[in-house]
Amino acid sequence: MYQSAHDAYFESRVLSAGPIELVQMLYQGAIGAVEDARQHLRNGKIAERSRAISKACAILGELTASLNHEAGGELAGRLAGLYCYMQRRVLEANFQQSDGPLAEVLSLLTTISEGWTEISRPQVQPPAVSAWSQAGFPTEPESAYTAGSWSL
Repeated sequence: MYQSAHDAYFESRVLSAGPIELVQMLYQGAIGAVEDARQHLRNGKIAERSRAISKACAILGELTASLNHEAGGELAGRLAGLYCYMQRRVLEANFQQSDGPLAEVLSLLTTISEGWTEISRPQVQPPAVSAWSQAGFPTEPESAYTAGSWSL
């Protein structure tokens, strides 16, 4: 039951996500898969390691397929090359049973994911200058009047 509830939540999240959030979800999935592969490598669980690496490769393939080369231009081409490189490195890690390539890919994925997180943050706009302050009127009442300045 837990798995079906989790799957339903995840499906709902995917269906309601915007493009940037979907990319972030793919990165988080790839990061999780590489972390799992590293854990399974340390524990000597060959089948589980292979599944985690296959998942990471599939996600990297999905990231590659989602690139818009027309709109993305040179950046899309560079990302495609980087995704291909990361796929090769995780496959090498699987064949060589080596953690180094997995650590490298994890570092690359984390760095790029942080960039996408920064892109998705709402940009803070400087406060607009009010017509009152432009006309020379104070905008903060406490700065304009002191206690006891009013008399009736």
